[in-house]
Amino acid sequence: MRVLVTGAGSGIGRATCLRLARDGKTQGTPARIAAVDVTSSPGLDTVVKELVALGAEAMALHGDMATADAPGKVVASAVERFGGLDGLVSNAGVNRPGPLAQYSVADWDFLFAVNTRATWLLAKAAHAALKASRGAVVATGSMSGSNAHANLGAYGPSKAAVIMLVQVLAQEFGRDGIRVNSVSPGMVRTGMTETVYRDAAVAAERDALVPLGRVATPEDMADVIAFLLGNDARYVNGHDLVVDGGVSGNFLGRLPGIAKIPRG
Repeated sequence: MRVLVTGAGSGIGRATCLRLARDGKTQGTPARIAAVDVTSSPGLDTVVKELVALGAEAMALHGDMATADAPGKVVASAVERFGGLDGLVSNAGVNRPGPLAQYSVADWDFLFAVNTRATWLLAKAAHAALKASRGAVVATGSMSGSNAHANLGAYGPSKAAVIMLVQVLAQEFGRDGIRVNSVSPGMVRTGMTETVYRDAAVAAERDALVPLGRVATPEDMADVIAFLLGNDARYVNGHDLVVDGGVSGNFLGRLPGIAKIPRG
């Protein structure tokens, strides 16, 4: 499988690259992976080395998904190197929390550029290659895209927009044999959130909120992304798959006093 993954230097992007490489090794068809991050970094370099060790052909690409031209450039580089693309994973994401009453236009525009617009531009640039291979696109959404969360600034709106964007792309690209879906993680321990989990008490409280009893790992998300890219999901199109351990549906069960309500 020839795949481009953005945000590949850490977290869900890194885990996705490694999962695809392991799958290729198991199947005897080495994966060809373009790992994209904003700049050169030890994390991205390490991922490429790990992919090569797993038998994959890997290339590191640098591109700022906040800009209008980087998405097209990284896609063009991957297509040229691999002779096409079978999959696109638009995973790069950013967050700048804050109440909307005090939020800046610059922060709003930045989050929408990275979290939403980049998915459109990547898909647009990759359309011809994915049409030729009858490939697939997976974008990383968020449970915050379908559940309101105060004080996250533009993050929730930008993720809601990417979920709808994916559904529209699925309608348009589906006619060309290209499937487009999104994965909406719940709480995940990534580089973006790791500072929160350094507090053991907070980490335990977060685990307790999840019906499955733990916050997700990046590998939990990577496994689902690999599924949506693969043939087992060949008839899944325009779907937002929430992967949150049940936490976003657990609000009513946490209402104070609910355990004291007498049974009828």
